[in-house]
Amino acid sequence: MTVDTNMLDAQDEQASEKDQLMQLVGFVIGNEIFGVDILMVQEIIRGAVVTAIPNAPEFVEGVINLRGNIIPVIDLRKRLNLYVEQKTDDKNWVLLLNIGNRTTGFVVDRVTQVLKIQHDQIEPPPDIVVAGLESQYINGVCEIDDYLLILLDFDRILLMEEIRKLKQIDNMKTT
Repeated sequence: MTVDTNMLDAQDEQASEKDQLMQLVGFVIGNEIFGVDILMVQEIIRGAVVTAIPNAPEFVEGVINLRGNIIPVIDLRKRLNLYVEQKTDDKNWVLLLNIGNRTTGFVVDRVTQVLKIQHDQIEPPPDIVVAGLESQYINGVCEIDDYLLILLDFDRILLMEEIRKLKQIDNMKTT
């Protein structure tokens, strides 16, 4: 039996390219474009009714009932301190992400598309951004077409104190 080494090399190269490819869900807040690893996204919903919770932390928009599951929803605009004019569209977009084995919703202005980028396109965030203590959740930036995409690390976007407060909301819904 004869083995075509050129074909094997091509297959290895394709596998290597796939390993270097990252898929992101793109979303917008204000004029900024962000991305999150597609593997964290459980669902994207539009027009969810968010119920406010009394005495909730400022960054918590409320909760939604999704097929019998009560899920906390965070206003990503507030969490990222993006003070830009909020759009007036009455149908919000909520990204449901798996963070630490807990489903958490994040309100964004709109979801764009699934983006495929090479790992080597991602650059570390500029020093001025990293200097802020609150910027630990920025994984990097990359240029796509004529805009800059900011990659967020949602595993680090909430501080331990904030995670504790979300657990309190979880406890409230079970009693």
